[in-house]
Amino acid sequence: MVLSLLLGAHPARMAPAQLVAAGGYLGVTEPALRVALTRAVASGDLVRRDGAYALGERLVERQRRQDASVDHASAAWDGTWEQVVVVEAGRAAADRAALRAELAARQLAELREGVWMRPANLGARPTLDDAAVASFRVDRVADAGALAGRLWDLDAWSSRGHALLDELATTADPSLRLAVAADLVRHLVDDPLLPASLLPDDWPGDRLRSTYAAYQEELAAVRD
Repeated sequence: MVLSLLLGAHPARMAPAQLVAAGGYLGVTEPALRVALTRAVASGDLVRRDGAYALGERLVERQRRQDASVDHASAAWDGTWEQVVVVEAGRAAADRAALRAELAARQLAELREGVWMRPANLGARPTLDDAAVASFRVDRVADAGALAGRLWDLDAWSSRGHALLDELATTADPSLRLAVAADLVRHLVDDPLLPASLLPDDWPGDRLRSTYAAYQEELAAVRD
């Protein structure tokens, strides 16, 4: 509950009294809340700063990704694609996993082992600072729609998105609404952020963003 509240807050910090009030609204007792806060600080998910609780470093990065997905606006696309190729073999398993996570966080998808792609529609992006990869720009592909369908299971993402919209619309209990909203924004983080021309009909991305924004307005009174 606390992490979901803070991940949606800007700035991502809340005073103890605010958290106690929010806990009461969401059905969490003060003793249970204080135990959870102690454990979250011990694990590094939260930090105490100037008498308030704030997100720890790992979750600050998660909030950055979450915000980028929520705030995404469609941009013009010239038909080109980003391509990243892994050119260094023999890395440790942990290093390979970290690289895969970084590529996925950049909304790239793996076409085949070591080859990652996406449409170049996200504007100028920081260069991937890793000697294990080489980055390219591909001018055109034969069937962009078919390639997008190979890289992402768009129908499954869309279906889950519509289900979350329906679930939030029909859930009244505050604590359950928070849980559904947390699932919704996690789902948004996995949005491939494709050009509109590559998306299936009735793609729920924009509806999910506007619904989550409306829910955050609903929570604003609780945080304040």
